[in-house]
Amino acid sequence: MRFKQKLSPTIILPSKASQQGFTLIEIIVGIVVLSIAFSIFTSLIYPLANQSAKQVHQIKAAELGQSMINEIIAKAFDDNSDMSGGIYRCGEDGEAECTKEIEMGAEESEPGELGNREQFDDVDDYNNLSIMANSLGDSLNDIYVGYQINVQVINDSDYDGDHDEDDNEYTAKLITVTITTPQDFDFVFAVYRANF
Repeated sequence: MRFKQKLSPTIILPSKASQQGFTLIEIIVGIVVLSIAFSIFTSLIYPLANQSAKQVHQIKAAELGQSMINEIIAKAFDDNSDMSGGIYRCGEDGEAECTKEIEMGAEESEPGELGNREQFDDVDDYNNLSIMANSLGDSLNDIYVGYQINVQVINDSDYDGDHDEDDNEYTAKLITVTITTPQDFDFVFAVYRANF
């Protein structure tokens, strides 16, 4: 009788040479290489993203500046002029004197607050205005986040861009609207309003 030998399964252990994986040093080197690559990549991409945002800010600043100019230019030249124009003008013979620069700005009945801008009736009421609101008093802060408006009105009858302290003609006012974007770029819009 023959005995059959039972074979037990043999377990083959892998040798060290056949094990696959990364060593700690290889992982650290990989992390360093990836971090250098990402820093170079982001330094190249960030200026492009910043530049594309600048174009959007320019468009929004142009919209805001043109809107403000249109609103101001539609008002009367002066408190002492005919509000609809043409009948009488300040500074003419027999008419009241035009507003001097020291007196420009919102009158006491028009404190210049957000809700009272609809009472502005002449160009110089807008002097030193820096409110982010439309003419109805609605806030524009939700639409133009981070933007600022600054309006300056000066008498400039010789159209040289400087205010005329010694010129008593007061035939023109220079309206300058400066829009500051969230990136701190200033866009300046200027227009003359003549006394007619």
